[in-house]
Amino acid sequence: MTRTPAADLVLLAVLAVDAVLLAALELFYLPLRLDGLILPRVGDVALPVSVLVAMVTTPLLVSAAARLGNRRLGFVPLAAWLLTLLVVGVTGPGGDTVLLADWRTLLLLAGGTLPGALAVGGTLGRATRLAREAQLSRRR
Repeated sequence: MTRTPAADLVLLAVLAVDAVLLAALELFYLPLRLDGLILPRVGDVALPVSVLVAMVTTPLLVSAAARLGNRRLGFVPLAAWLLTLLVVGVTGPGGDTVLLADWRTLLLLAGGTLPGALAVGGTLGRATRLAREAQLSRRR
């Protein structure tokens, strides 16, 4: 069964909304600590589980978006994730700043952006390689 361009556009919008929701949840759960309130008490240590979630989900969203029609659209979920992280983190709900001023924020930014950017680069590189191979096979 073939997908229409309209279906690809709807799927891309769903992936972008997923990226927005994931960014918001990862941002809100970034301050989790092992302090006995939500997680067990283990010395009041910071546990940024949301960084691991970002490291796994962002490249998956980028890869899924790249499989839709045009491979260059893979950057859309990454851009939505990063924009949401910055907008919600700085302006926050009710004007509060949600981004923490410590290492966990940098870890979240790096943990979501770097794997996502590598996935975008991989899909674009794969598309370029396939185009070159097709061009060389036509010449033969």
